[in-house]
Amino acid sequence: MLKKRFPIPLFPLKSIQSNISLAFSLLILAAIVLTSLVSFQVSVTTVEKNSKGYIEEIIKQVNLNIQSYVDNMENISLLALTNKDVKYYISDNSFISAEDRRTYEKQISDLFQAILYTRKDIASIMVFGYNGRFVSDRRITSLNPNTKLQEQEWYQMARAAGGKSVVTSPHVQSLIKNEYRWVVSLSRELKSTDGITAEGVFLVDLNLNVINDICSNINLGKKGYVFIVDKNGNIVYHPQQQLIDSHLRTEQITKVLQASSGDSFIVDNEEGKRIYSVQDTNFGWRIVGVANTDDLITSKSDLRNSIILYSLYGLVIPVLISIWLSHRLLMPIKELQSDMKQVEKGNFNIQTEIRQMNEIGQLGRSFNLMVSRTKFLMEETIANQENKRKSELLLLQSQINPHFLYNTLDSIVWMAEQKQHEEVVLMTSALAKLFRASITKDQELVPIQVEIEHITNYLLIQKMRYNDELNYVIDIDDAIHSYKTLKILLQPLVENAIYHGIRNMYGMEDGMITIRGRQSGDQVVFEVEDNGHGMTPEQQGRLLLSNTGDSRTQGIGIRNVNERIKLYFGHEYGIQIKSEIEEGTCITITIPKLD
Repeated sequence: MLKKRFPIPLFPLKSIQSNISLAFSLLILAAIVLTSLVSFQVSVTTVEKNSKGYIEEIIKQVNLNIQSYVDNMENISLLALTNKDVKYYISDNSFISAEDRRTYEKQISDLFQAILYTRKDIASIMVFGYNGRFVSDRRITSLNPNTKLQEQEWYQMARAAGGKSVVTSPHVQSLIKNEYRWVVSLSRELKSTDGITAEGVFLVDLNLNVINDICSNINLGKKGYVFIVDKNGNIVYHPQQQLIDSHLRTEQITKVLQASSGDSFIVDNEEGKRIYSVQDTNFGWRIVGVANTDDLITSKSDLRNSIILYSLYGLVIPVLISIWLSHRLLMPIKELQSDMKQVEKGNFNIQTEIRQMNEIGQLGRSFNLMVSRTKFLMEETIANQENKRKSELLLLQSQINPHFLYNTLDSIVWMAEQKQHEEVVLMTSALAKLFRASITKDQELVPIQVEIEHITNYLLIQKMRYNDELNYVIDIDDAIHSYKTLKILLQPLVENAIYHGIRNMYGMEDGMITIRGRQSGDQVVFEVEDNGHGMTPEQQGRLLLSNTGDSRTQGIGIRNVNERIKLYFGHEYGIQIKSEIEEGTCITITIPKLD
């Protein structure tokens, strides 16, 4: 809570001359600061404009280099287009003999090998005739049987281009058996001598590291780089391709596609202020240069420091300003001291007012952070203790009573020996459902209908164990079945009623447990009543204060059920016990109605 402060006079000095001098000094200071800021901003804008021009020229040169490289690839395709052996090989002409055909294949393969000998950057050269013939730069070439030629992107693009060269995005070339290379493909459809009939497709695969060599040697500052995208926005090259593929880094692809060739735009985000320059190639790629302004504008800090220095030289600070500053500085210190005393008294809601972010303002800010952090840690400690108690209760809830399991399994074995097969199936099914509900941890609140099924299975097992010694009635209003309740809420109470109320009633009337459920206003009320031995008032009090009785048969305990209710729903809900000796016990559970 912020304390109310009274304003401090701007000029507390008594002398009018001193006030006027101070006022002029402040006006001069304001004028110098304003002029310095404008000069600095104009200078920075000019330098940024020059930086954009520099980046554009660099990207133009990259564009020319890549374009020149692709042109060389097209020249190679022209060799195939004009070579008479290639044209004859992919035409409809039939060879006189297989030897005649192998002679043409050798001549074409020798031509391609000669090209590859002078161009180490080319991965492979191939020609695919529509007549089914195929030749490459290798004498013996086995095509991958799992790769369909007609489904390849470069093949489809070449046929659609109608004789023009097309360049694909980087892809894995899997045409040759047992060979998988990361390449960029240039392809074009080969025409017959008349220039009308399409006879095949020529393919040149370019090693992708050539693009990397061209782009990686570009100097755009320490953090600058070049990347390439195709017309669909797919990244052709990026120096941090692995981070892009793993979605650990993103680029401004949308803005890059929207920009025109030769345009530049600036992006200011958490990575800093960056300049993007875009250039288009004539084969569908878009080359983008990215540079950090702090790298390019190397004189920015020097320019700022010079302006500040000359501004200080141009201002003669009056002596009286020191008096004003001392008064202005003294008041926040006294206020901070007063606020600290409030914290010493235990008031952690106080926040000191910060007028200026100077040294004293930073001290006040640190004080506010300290108070807020202390308050947060105190609340966190309380919450952790509360969660710890809840976790301990959940741990107790998940424990399985070994004696109950042993006695139930022993009863199943006895019934199996007595050939009571139906009883064995019924009791085993009920035990499985019971423990499935006990070990489920996905949710703490379940519909009351689920809790009814759980306690029904539990009582069915106990009824089969104790025969006529135990009878029970479940009378729960159908209207509350869809409301939510804590999981395994009733079992501990029924278990307590069996083991401590009616189990030892030998020779007396049969034990009876009645479970009732109804709604009362905005609450749901359960009752677990037995006609057992009952308890004294002292025993009733101890039952809610600690886990009493035989720990082997008490389950998670009535006290833990009571604490779980209060932890999840509030202290106004919980358990009440009403009991009389030799009359029985009635335990009432109250929880809120939750849809």
